[in-house]
Amino acid sequence: MPTPRYTIPGLTLAEGEKVAAILQDRLNALNDLALTLKHVHWNVVGPHFIAVHEMIDPHVVEVRDAVDETAERIATLGVAPKGTPSAIVEGRTWNDYSLDRATTNEHLGALDEVYIGVIEDHRKAQAAVADIDPMTEDMIIAQTQQLELFHWFIRAHLENTGGQLSTADATSEESAAAAASEGAKEA
Repeated sequence: MPTPRYTIPGLTLAEGEKVAAILQDRLNALNDLALTLKHVHWNVVGPHFIAVHEMIDPHVVEVRDAVDETAERIATLGVAPKGTPSAIVEGRTWNDYSLDRATTNEHLGALDEVYIGVIEDHRKAQAAVADIDPMTEDMIIAQTQQLELFHWFIRAHLENTGGQLSTADATSEESAAAAASEGAKEA
């Protein structure tokens, strides 16, 4: 990432560059999430197909809005945002989404793991910018709130009446998908 020639008033060039780098990671994750959600939208099957299929699209719009907001903040900081497919792949610190055609519960189980990772990383980014740029911090907080809300929508499908998640012991998308599928059989 080239050093910016300017940044927003009140930040040094080094601070602007640091915040932009943190946001570039979030931009990569949000772009990846938007694509993953559309992939799930196209590949979900089973008795609850239409509910999950239609539940996902509004969140794709929200995530795409967060992508745009994040990219524009990077540009405001004086750095060129990278929204290319290669930027996502090269900057990725997570594995590619692992399911193709699968049941609603399997996809929701895997998405539970995806959202845990995205939300945890968003919270780390918020903490990293908190003492540098409160405007960027506010943006990340608002995005995290929306991510957490949709994560709750996902988890509502995975929760039993006793409040336990079928994916509680999962450590990967695959194990979460299997646990969610098994949980659906027990319900």
